[in-house]
Amino acid sequence: MKNLFYLNAIRHISCKTSSILALLSLGLMSCNSYEKVLYFQDLDKSATHKEVINNYAPLSIQTEDILEINISSLSPEASAIFSFSSSAGTSGSSAGSQYLVDHSGQINFPMLGSLKVAGLTTAELREQMRSKLLSYLKEPIVNIRILNFKVSVIGDVASPGVYNVANEKITIPEVLSMAGDLQVTAKRNNVLLVREQDGNRQFIPIDLTKNIFQSPYYYLKNNDLIYVQPDRSKVGATSKTFNIVASVISITAIVIQLLR
Repeated sequence: MKNLFYLNAIRHISCKTSSILALLSLGLMSCNSYEKVLYFQDLDKSATHKEVINNYAPLSIQTEDILEINISSLSPEASAIFSFSSSAGTSGSSAGSQYLVDHSGQINFPMLGSLKVAGLTTAELREQMRSKLLSYLKEPIVNIRILNFKVSVIGDVASPGVYNVANEKITIPEVLSMAGDLQVTAKRNNVLLVREQDGNRQFIPIDLTKNIFQSPYYYLKNNDLIYVQPDRSKVGATSKTFNIVASVISITAIVIQLLR
């Protein structure tokens, strides 16, 4: 009879714990009002409209970038001499040779020697190399790609991590989508963008509740870091939940000892 009493007590404690945890979850959701989780609140959604995209700038090559350069022409035999990687890069591949941009912003390319590439876009470098290759090849074709273009997302998102970018164009909403979007507890009006460029580090606050489509930071650059800050309510709720679970475990342990 005594054991039955304690078993019923344990069941009662378990039910109470579930109810408390459910209430905590509801409380956590209520702390984040509907307005706080909306994106682009000041965007005119009353009618379909168009706007000119004037805040996108092609990605510039930086030091420590890894470039994949593929050269072809009307003469495959003549083009073959350019298929080996330079001493500054790694071994070549069928898709093209790879070159590491050194700290002086240069690569060493077969026949062409040292090339200053930092600060150029891939389109600008492609045209420069094509002009130089006219002395060696007939109708040369140059394809260049930045292999190590990546952005990082940490903080209150579903899937934080480092994300590689296949092309040279990605936006803040796109990379946050890749990270599974912000959690409901994230502070959308205080997202931090950390950018390193030309030897400088910038800390840029981003308010996702505003219209950011024309922001100069809407398009991301190589090695950008996005930090999504959690709301205080999440930290507080986590601490309360831990304390409640710890208390339940302690009480359960005491009851088990009494049942022995």
